[in-house]
Amino acid sequence: MSMNVSLQQLKVFVAVARARSFTRAAREFGLTQSAVSRCVRELEEAVELKLFDRTTRQVELTLAGSGFERRIGRLLDEIEMALNEGRDAHQAHSGVVLVASNPVLSSTWVPAALARCAAAFPSLSLQLQDLPQAAVLQAVEQGEADFGVIAESVPFASGNLDVQPLSATPLCALLPAHHPLALQGALRWDDLAREPLVTLNRDAGCRGAVMRALDGLRPEGRPLQEFAHVAGVARMAQLGMGIGVLPVCVDGARGGHAHRSGEVAHATCHWPAPAGPLVTRLLHPVVNVTTMLVRRRHRSLRPCAQAAWSQFMADSSALDGSDAQASSQDNEALPETSIDGSPMRGSNGAPTRVALRGADAPPPLQVTRTHARIE
Repeated sequence: MSMNVSLQQLKVFVAVARARSFTRAAREFGLTQSAVSRCVRELEEAVELKLFDRTTRQVELTLAGSGFERRIGRLLDEIEMALNEGRDAHQAHSGVVLVASNPVLSSTWVPAALARCAAAFPSLSLQLQDLPQAAVLQAVEQGEADFGVIAESVPFASGNLDVQPLSATPLCALLPAHHPLALQGALRWDDLAREPLVTLNRDAGCRGAVMRALDGLRPEGRPLQEFAHVAGVARMAQLGMGIGVLPVCVDGARGGHAHRSGEVAHATCHWPAPAGPLVTRLLHPVVNVTTMLVRRRHRSLRPCAQAAWSQFMADSSALDGSDAQASSQDNEALPETSIDGSPMRGSNGAPTRVALRGADAPPPLQVTRTHARIE
């Protein structure tokens, strides 16, 4: 037997049952008393039950009506609660958001971005998962994290993930001030060919960029050590155990001001210079490592996670605002200085020009055997 019962009929019935009055129920719904009576009568006909005993003085539930009201009333209350919770989650951005990040970014920019996100959305509960980069991608693909933060040096593609580039950071050499190469005005990748080098391992996402830039330049057997954290790379460089190769924000390089690794980096810098008495020099040709957000493809983020995702994008947009102005309409590059203040010069001795673009138009990176360019 099929029943033609509407949600409105059930809500009116419960209102009459609880108020014991057709008049008060009519006021609650903004209906006439006759409309409420007709609604209840149609419900009784549909379920083939008499739900009320009516007199001129009072309205009482029948035994069948009392049992019906208990069940229907509970269901309507649960529906109302579910609708309110969904509306509150969307409007107040409440809920738990899981963000996965590679170990280096989760110890530098990501916590600061989370803090600014928490300030913007106090009802959010933000949790950071510190994972190797391959595990970050797996966690996002399997839905164990709402979205992830990774670093890559080449265009990143995955059939299961959508990628949002945020900011490009150039690879630099970190050296003690007394190192002979630190006295040069500019450094090229081939200057490092016979030097012992120290860099980050594959968990940080930038090892591939270093290996591609050095491909064909280094003799076999030259040491290249890998560490999980920036602090390890910096300490080895300080002790003269190798030249560090790391992505380093170069904002401080503009204007000819000296910049040493011990200075405090901008709060929103993705790859701040490590602490310690090291000279940081941009390497030529420029090779960038791009910070990226990743999320599952063809899956909408929950409202609270979408709010966090948008805040992360806004955070990087503010970070790269000055860099975005560096690109004119015809993409003319701006002159650069090295991070310690000396002019960057190419192999012919002329000043080089590099443009770093911001998050609004993140550049695709192309890396050839010994050359990287920003297009």
